[in-house]
Amino acid sequence: MSYLNADALLPPELLREVQKYVRGSLIYIPQEESARLGWGSKSGAREAIDRRNAAIRAAKAEGRRIDDLADEYGLSADGIRKVLYSGRRDKAS
Repeated sequence: MSYLNADALLPPELLREVQKYVRGSLIYIPQEESARLGWGSKSGAREAIDRRNAAIRAAKAEGRRIDDLADEYGLSADGIRKVLYSGRRDKAS
């Protein structure tokens, strides 16, 4: 993250108002809630996990055992169950 000079960025009246509260310190201004990306959206991690979970559900629907899926995907049996049950809940919504 790079820092910007508020003097060059903000209108003078807004800068004076901010200076009443913060002088010479660094301040972080977060994005609006509506502009924020969901976890993993930027890196593609969310999409990769969604694909993995879909593959796990498909394999289970074909009759694969939970223990075999756990070994194949490097998850615990409980982790596989969470994927399977969360998929069920997502479809019901």
